[in-house]
Amino acid sequence: MQTRIPSCALVALALGACASGPARPLASGATSAATPGAVSVALPESDRIRIAEAFRLADFVGDSIWPGWTAAPFPMLLVTADREFLIRQANPSPDFARIGYDSLLQSDVFSRPRVFPPTLLATFPAVAGVPTIVIGQPGQTGKQSTAWVLTVLHEHFHQLQQSRPGYYDGVAALDLAHGDQTGMWMLNYPFPYDSAAVQSRFAEFAHALSAAVVSGSAGDVTTARDRLRASLTPPDYRYLAFQIWQEGVARYTELQVARLAARSYAPSPRFRALPDYTPFAHAAATLEQEIRDGTSAAALGAARRVSFYPVGASVALMLDATAPGWRSRYFDRGYSLDEQLTSGAR
Repeated sequence: MQTRIPSCALVALALGACASGPARPLASGATSAATPGAVSVALPESDRIRIAEAFRLADFVGDSIWPGWTAAPFPMLLVTADREFLIRQANPSPDFARIGYDSLLQSDVFSRPRVFPPTLLATFPAVAGVPTIVIGQPGQTGKQSTAWVLTVLHEHFHQLQQSRPGYYDGVAALDLAHGDQTGMWMLNYPFPYDSAAVQSRFAEFAHALSAAVVSGSAGDVTTARDRLRASLTPPDYRYLAFQIWQEGVARYTELQVARLAARSYAPSPRFRALPDYTPFAHAAATLEQEIRDGTSAAALGAARRVSFYPVGASVALMLDATAPGWRSRYFDRGYSLDEQLTSGAR
């Protein structure tokens, strides 16, 4: 799994700007009126198709998984080898030049020389202070087209999280940054990954979750959770709970989108024609297996914070069975699933 910049990382995390490559004509199918200062570059056709499919799938999902998801902002910044392309952002910063209106994407497209690394998969206020998906192309991010589209929906859930009133103040109130203003603390927080006691308690918690997801009952989850919490300092436990709330639930959302698409979504002919297209049913099965394996064989010392993704997703899957309606309360219980987890065990 590639390293992910944390969701609320700021623009200061970016690498220095790189020189742009040679200009190319406007993408086929895109339309543009003459615009002062416009540049002649192209959003690659296969990327247009994937981005359009992500928007189409998001429209199909609507608010069926998360109340209010359709109200979340959806700007996207595609990072290619030499340029970046900004979509669905009405007020870009001055370093972007308008290419034109793309009829497939139903959006103006803007471009600038590349600033961010082309391997990036992240959501943060990258442009004009708005939570923006910053994502590299499939070849640079290690994903084929269907998985890439699902990753966009994963990141779009982060846009929902970050656009909620009070998100940044609430995260700051966790008091975990220790003076860091860049957001890098989410990635680099000194969690005791190498503590034998913490590893043992985390494995117990993960194994209890695995059993609970299979059985549909909470079982020993809360007992194992409490033993894990007792092995951590209060700040360390807040960090764990926050990662489960933020990244674990985003991974769960990615799975739920894949399952819904497998059941009832018809991909567009253009998307199905991409050479690396795979059915959403296959993607859903792969995600489910990754979550199951990452929970049952949780290796905190080796996987480090990546361990929190499948374990957090498993917490959410357990809550589906033990605390129906938990999603409607997700944003009302702080940055932790502990209250829902405890109520689900009663």
